[in-house]
Amino acid sequence: MTAGGSPLGTSESRPGAPEAGTAPAGHRAYIGTAQGFLGALMMFVGSIGTGWIANGSPMIRQPVVIALRTEGWGVAVSTILLTAGAMLLIRSWLRLGQRVAGWGQHSLRSVVIAVSAWSLPLMFCVPVFSRDVYAYTGQGRLVREGQNPYEVGISTLSNWFSLGADPAWAEARTPYGPYFLWLARGVVGLTGAQPDLSVLLFRLLAGVGVLLCVIYVPKLAELHGINGARALWITVANPLFLISFIASAHNDALMVGLAVAGVYFAATRRYILGILLVTASIGIKPITVLLLPFLGVMWAGASATWPRKFLIWAATAGISFGVLLLSGLPYNLGTGWVWAIMDPTPGYTGYSPSGFLGQQVEMLANALGLPGGTFADVLRTGLKWIAIGLVLLLMFRGDYSRAVRRMALAFTAVVMLSPIIQPWYILWFLPFLAVTGIRDDWQIRSLYVVVTFFVVFGAQDQLSVWSFVELPIDASSLAFVTALAFTFYLLVLDIHTRKLLIEGKPQDLARQGWRWVQERRAAARQAP
Repeated sequence: MTAGGSPLGTSESRPGAPEAGTAPAGHRAYIGTAQGFLGALMMFVGSIGTGWIANGSPMIRQPVVIALRTEGWGVAVSTILLTAGAMLLIRSWLRLGQRVAGWGQHSLRSVVIAVSAWSLPLMFCVPVFSRDVYAYTGQGRLVREGQNPYEVGISTLSNWFSLGADPAWAEARTPYGPYFLWLARGVVGLTGAQPDLSVLLFRLLAGVGVLLCVIYVPKLAELHGINGARALWITVANPLFLISFIASAHNDALMVGLAVAGVYFAATRRYILGILLVTASIGIKPITVLLLPFLGVMWAGASATWPRKFLIWAATAGISFGVLLLSGLPYNLGTGWVWAIMDPTPGYTGYSPSGFLGQQVEMLANALGLPGGTFADVLRTGLKWIAIGLVLLLMFRGDYSRAVRRMALAFTAVVMLSPIIQPWYILWFLPFLAVTGIRDDWQIRSLYVVVTFFVVFGAQDQLSVWSFVELPIDASSLAFVTALAFTFYLLVLDIHTRKLLIEGKPQDLARQGWRWVQERRAAARQAP
């Protein structure tokens, strides 16, 4: 039995009941696939008017682009198409899960076809929901010009603003590993830093990460007795994954793909290859250093003594860090990537548990005349230490056959208890939860809520609209209303998707609610 080989206690069941009396599952899956392709195509068109285009791009001089970005009607139509397309992609994902609910032998093929079809239009999108990809070009230019991105920001480059990067990157040191900087340098060398071609190449690199997930997520799931098609549907087919890793072209896609592949090889007793692949993942973004102790657990074996465990942990760290140390020699990058782990970005996001709770504590303390800011900082710091404690607990305690599950929970704790959570951070640990089992109860429903929330958030938060464009309602509000209306449709009006979160028809729920109110009134009247 491999490290991840025994079935876990998180058995899966079908995400939505199959529809009786309809066509075979394979045929029904194509309907959802076609709808998702339409949604992705709508996002592609909408991105032309509201996506992030670099100032130096020749695209902004094209008549169609000018009309969609400078005319009020063009921006409004683009906003609606982008938002409605993303929401249609959510519906298609949910319906795909229902249509192949039996998860039979052909379901993996159906999910792979859906992922391929939905990805195609997104491959050619103008970057949406984030413009970090333009900062990658700047960091590639820094390396190519002999500067160290771990020491200086892209503002040292001539004409850096025309790259399209967010000004927040101007003085920021790169949080990425040396291998990604090598790749960024190579992209700039091939494109001459032309922004559109650079985006396309970075997107292709992200596509490699997506492909690795498509290959190894089902394999790793099968090791745990989990249906590989369902794990792939949860992980790769979900709209947040496709939008963040393909449309936004985040380098996290390559990081996650290499990590999943590395964990799979370690779980099948090819430990050195697994460690090297996870090391490559660290070389893209250092956060996956968290996986190394759990690879050591797999390598040590089920009956390992504590001396052997510590010896294997030391060997795992020695191999990985030794390779990374040598990798810092080209271009004089050194070990600058370590700062991304030791000195994380300050601040917080209001929708992270840490950020939200900190805000409430600060508000309450201020109302009582106490130093609210200090109390909030203490809470957020405390939650980070709790996350570290949970990692150590899961590293030292737990069943050997659940090593991958323990790793997934540790990764989840670090992300969820961090003050800053970006939408795509959820995708770091989602594959490992999916391959070890996400049940068809509150667990999958929580995923539906999280994916929908972050897609809605990105649709209204990350729109590129020039300030001189006159609109009767600003683009963010228009996107929010569109997403809210579509969400209401999914929850209440759509007879298929509403059953995923709410049991019963809306009128039945209303009757039950009214009956409950009447019973409470009657009880109140009878009370002495």
